[in-house]
Amino acid sequence: MGKINIGRVIAGGLLAGLVLNVGETILYLLVVDQQMEAAMMALNLPPIGGESMGAFVVMAFALGIAAVWVYAAIRTRFGPGIPTALVAGVMVWFLAYLYPGVGQMIMRIFPPQLTAVTLVWGLFEVVLATIAGGWVYTEG
Repeated sequence: MGKINIGRVIAGGLLAGLVLNVGETILYLLVVDQQMEAAMMALNLPPIGGESMGAFVVMAFALGIAAVWVYAAIRTRFGPGIPTALVAGVMVWFLAYLYPGVGQMIMRIFPPQLTAVTLVWGLFEVVLATIAGGWVYTEG
């Protein structure tokens, strides 16, 4: 069993983070912009902007690195390639999107339709990002 190549995890993770950031930008600017604005107003919160956006960008890169690390960690058992990246991406999506998203839905923080759209979008986005990052990752 080989050691994880941290440099390649970071390189692949940065690519995955870029995919996540592009996907999130499209989602929140073009797909759910009005729904999110209405949800934030209903919570008596200001629109998301500036400082918050910067934090979300950094977190997307961190999530990309984490996704590629999961891919690297399981590829010795599942083998390199797209099927393994798919498994890693779904696992990351479950932990980073589905579990907290369902919790927010149960607590009625955001409307169910808005949460459902972001969860489905996130599934495709995270899996695609993990595949892209896994493509960069090599051991040794």
